[in-house]
Amino acid sequence: MVPSRQDQADVAEMATEEVYRALGTSPSGLTQEEAAERLAVHGPNTISPISRRRLVSRLLSNFVHVMAILLWVGGAVAFLADLPQLGVAIWVVNVVNGIFSFWQEFKAEKATEALLRLLPSTATVLREAVLEQVDATALVPGDVVFIEEGDRISADGRLVEHVALRVDQSTLTGESRLVRKASDPVDTAGRSRLELPNLVFAGTTVGSGRGKLVVTSTGAGTELGGIAALTGSLADTPSPLQRELRRVSLTVSIVAIGVGVVFFILALALGGLPLATGFVFTLGMIVAFVPEGLLPTVTLALAMGTQRMAARNALVRKLSAVETLGCTTVICTDKTGTLTQNEMTVRSALVGGRRYEFEGVGYQPEGRIHPGPDDGLVTLLATAARASNARLVHNDGDTGRLTVVGDPTEGAILTAAMKAGIDLDVLSSDAPRVAEWPFDPVRKRMSSVARMGGELVVATKGAPAELLERCSSLHSADGTLALEVDDRKGIIQAVNAAAAEGLRVLGVARRVIDHLPDEREDFEIDLEFIGLVAMHDPPRPEVEAAIASCRSAGIRIVMITGDYGITAEAIGRRIGMVGEGQVRVVNGDEMDAIDDAALGAILDDEVIFARVTPSHKMRVVAALQDRGAVVAVTGDGVNDAPALKLADIGVAMGQSGTDVAREAADIILLDDNFASIVAAIEEGRAVYDNIKKFTTYILTSNVPEAVPFVVFAFSGGRIPLALGVMHILAIDLGTDLAPALALGAEPPEPGVMDRPPRSLDARLIDRPLLARAYLLLGPVQALFVMIAFFGAYRLQGVEDWSNLASSGTIYLAATAMALAGVVTTQIGNLFAQRSARVSLRRIGLGGNRLLWWGILSEVVVILLIVYLPPLQRVIGTAPFPPIGWAWLLLGVPLLPLADEIRKALTAHRGRAR
Repeated sequence: MVPSRQDQADVAEMATEEVYRALGTSPSGLTQEEAAERLAVHGPNTISPISRRRLVSRLLSNFVHVMAILLWVGGAVAFLADLPQLGVAIWVVNVVNGIFSFWQEFKAEKATEALLRLLPSTATVLREAVLEQVDATALVPGDVVFIEEGDRISADGRLVEHVALRVDQSTLTGESRLVRKASDPVDTAGRSRLELPNLVFAGTTVGSGRGKLVVTSTGAGTELGGIAALTGSLADTPSPLQRELRRVSLTVSIVAIGVGVVFFILALALGGLPLATGFVFTLGMIVAFVPEGLLPTVTLALAMGTQRMAARNALVRKLSAVETLGCTTVICTDKTGTLTQNEMTVRSALVGGRRYEFEGVGYQPEGRIHPGPDDGLVTLLATAARASNARLVHNDGDTGRLTVVGDPTEGAILTAAMKAGIDLDVLSSDAPRVAEWPFDPVRKRMSSVARMGGELVVATKGAPAELLERCSSLHSADGTLALEVDDRKGIIQAVNAAAAEGLRVLGVARRVIDHLPDEREDFEIDLEFIGLVAMHDPPRPEVEAAIASCRSAGIRIVMITGDYGITAEAIGRRIGMVGEGQVRVVNGDEMDAIDDAALGAILDDEVIFARVTPSHKMRVVAALQDRGAVVAVTGDGVNDAPALKLADIGVAMGQSGTDVAREAADIILLDDNFASIVAAIEEGRAVYDNIKKFTTYILTSNVPEAVPFVVFAFSGGRIPLALGVMHILAIDLGTDLAPALALGAEPPEPGVMDRPPRSLDARLIDRPLLARAYLLLGPVQALFVMIAFFGAYRLQGVEDWSNLASSGTIYLAATAMALAGVVTTQIGNLFAQRSARVSLRRIGLGGNRLLWWGILSEVVVILLIVYLPPLQRVIGTAPFPPIGWAWLLLGVPLLPLADEIRKALTAHRGRAR
């Protein structure tokens, strides 16, 4: 009987013969008939794609949401008002905006397809004692498969043979180091399947050596399949901005229709308007309160935000993700490569009671050693290098830079040896290796045997405590001494002190033998302890400042890593992620033993999650979301994909990340740097601020657009409409659009990262925004516009105010001047909206060149509308006397002055409190 995925850990404890029996196979492999029968039962070795919405459905969804419907209605109103040209223009804007939004998110939802690409096309299988290449999809449980260096493993399996086998499991664990594998039975107590050295997994890669395995599970039953199921089962959820825009759209629709109906009734009852005139009046009120330019402006502002983020190494895959970052309250981050540089570096060494400090970072043999290298240090590093399998090679296209192939820890040792003046090529040629016993997580050490002259020399490196148990003597400047109890205590104290600094410490020992023993245990005894090598993966230099910025911004950081808890805690303290007080480290096995309520209680305190699985990471994210947090998650491996998709904002690594992680994420960091997340959050906050700015800008002009209809209605039609429906749409989609977009490009205000994240309960259009637009700036603007309208009659010689013309050239010139009055006051409004809090004197007039292009565009548009005959006929305008422009220019500083008074009074009240 083939074991289930949950029970396969039992196979890890079995001897080879028992493994074959448990999986119903033999050393000769399955017969073709058995393979065919199992294929029929278990199905192909592939991951079934998750069904997605059809492409047409996803495209159409961009045209039927509430804001899009508002634009369709706005176009229909234009047709009803006998303005077909403008109706077509509105609908074209809607179509272009919908296509743009669809294109921006076209690459979403491809995580499962990326997982499929991790599975190789063929595998080397033993069937009926004959080796053959078969399609990887035809593998079944019980198949005997051979793997070697460079192969991508096709299915989960139990090793039955191995030779110096190392596997890259970073696609599943996120930890970019080769894992040594062995075929011996192991004790599985307290260890996850990914930690068992005799199990290998689909989607991982053989880094070195070779092996033979028996397939335990295929397809959806593999670890990779389990992650695919987690990722595919997660439904899309709207972002905070998407949810807020739906509320805004609904609110605006209700307000516009409500205002129109109320004033329709009042106009008929009090103004005495005919029914047809009242209907046109109502349509005008609705058009005035529907911000036709809001949706395209929001979309373009988000797109511009993506460009600014790309300049700061954050590539945005989904437009809505831009603003979501701005209200992030928790960042769940990996450690390796994000907080650290993913370049293991030797920092110090201890030989014969003497400590050596190393300069330099990474795998470049640059940096001095203090004090300089001597015979003791050279002996230590040469011995450690002989017990290493990694290689340092030059990057393609960059002959001056070295990188490691193999275990980063061993790469650090080789780099330190080069700094000490050791020629690695000479070291290898002068002492050729004749035997090797790879690292074993149970033994916690590795040994090699090299022939040096006429002697065989054993070189061993490993965990210091375990290695000391195999040592009987101590290397010193005075020669080889007996290893006393006090010596052992001193070494362990040095190890503990280094571990407390977040360093990984290895012990190094050697022994001279005269022949190769039959059992490895026979030569890993009576070793001479040489010394200690302490190394670390250094934090990125900019991370500490980024962490401090997050703290001042009210953003909590939770480390979730596949590394060991002690190392994670030390790194966390070094970069300021956790304070000086107590921090709780929760390991994966502890996560399995607690329920969701207990996990929620743990999250109230400072905590680090270590040695976690994909499901553990998802539990942490879900628990934070249940507590009202907006969660951003970083990740690079296949194991991170479910959490990336579940998070409010998924952030994948661009350099070290897998395709699966990138496809599941909303944002990709081009430099794998935590500081880039903080920069993206700053831009996200600025985007939301900018949306409020241009929303206020657009809503302010609603008042001068609506007031003429009110005056017209309550005068019983005796006072003509200062602005008609066509004029209003010309403002909303003509003169206002480019300046509003310019506000969307405003840089982050000073102090944007010194305030807490925006509450999800906060509204985009809130009371302060409405009061500022509708009760202060809008009325001031409306008063100026109506004065300009009446002034145009006066400039044209009209003295009798009792019966103003409602048609003809004089009337068209008056509407043109009213329309120009909206434009000139909106120019001043543009600068007033640069900040709702900070005085314009502090912000100044520079820093955003698009503002001046926006002003230029609206000036050009209004001049064309006033003086170009084709547009005069379409919009309904005529030139007014040139002296009118002098009056209109007085409107430019009007709104900034009114808003400066408001800011000063607000600041005064704040100081008084």
